Amino acid sequence: MNKLDQLREMTTVVADTGDLKSIRRFQSVDATTNPTLLLKAAQQPDGQSLLRETTKWAKNNSGSKDNFLQKCTEKFTISIGKEISEMVPGRVSTEVDARLSFDTQAMIDKARNLIDLYAENGVSSRRILIKLASTWEGIRAAEVLEKDGIQCNLTLLFCFTQAVACADAGVTLISPFVGRIYDWYQKKSPDQPIDPQDDPGVQSVRRIYQYYKKHGYQTIVMGASFRNIAQIEELSGCDNLTVSPDLLEILATDDGLLERKLFPDSAGASGAPKKIDEKEFRWQLNEDPMATEKLAEGIRNFAVNQYQLEELIKQMMNK
Repeated sequence: MNKLDQLREMTTVVADTGDLKSIRRFQSVDATTNPTLLLKAAQQPDGQSLLRETTKWAKNNSGSKDNFLQKCTEKFTISIGKEISEMVPGRVSTEVDARLSFDTQAMIDKARNLIDLYAENGVSSRRILIKLASTWEGIRAAEVLEKDGIQCNLTLLFCFTQAVACADAGVTLISPFVGRIYDWYQKKSPDQPIDPQDDPGVQSVRRIYQYYKKHGYQTIVMGASFRNIAQIEELSGCDNLTVSPDLLEILATDDGLLERKLFPDSAGASGAPKKIDEKEFRWQLNEDPMATEKLAEGIRNFAVNQYQLEELIKQMMNK
């Protein structure tokens, strides 16, 4: 078996893309999208066709010019998500607008609206994970949504503090960003090579995984944002790994042996799980410059991509 086949025997492999052709090709169990991936999808032939259909629909259903962009972006998001749901047997992650990342109620309302739109398009809520930024407000929104039966994927997660708060809130899944953590440390010391086992992004996910298993949390750990194959190999055995098509291709063409590195029973249960209130969460996040910077940067960049998608819609509307 190639390494991708071996990885699938120990880890749920998720396609980290909105590109429909790639999802078809690699036959992922689940799929995850974000504003960056949706923007890329909108520039591909399949995505452009969906965007044209979406624009026509929104013109007849937006109600006013003020609502047009919101209706159109929501419809496009749902259209891509529905297409993906027909290609994968599992769940599709759909992200709430990053510009709402510090407004708990707005995220709750937007998430419920997305779930309703999916239902109107024949996609069950059981097939959807609502993605929220791992801010304090995002975690609180997820806590409310989970109690309502809406499963959540907490993204832009860069530190143990965020992971602890997510588990305590009972979220379905978290997406710690391996590659972006690596980027931050590599930028600080560009001339200092990082061995795969010492990669700070890998170590962060390993610590979270062991903590969750040790205390019996059901929250799924899904390593994300990989920069190289070595990072994936070091996390083989993690609950889920979401991988870009380029790296999936490399794994699929490598017939070498893939050794499992993470095991659910590797950490014995002892001690009580940590509890973090808002003050402690904000302080610990503030004390971690990498997590603080990357969380803020991620939210900003996703917001920029949302604006860019809206600009594409405006251009298509004027054609």
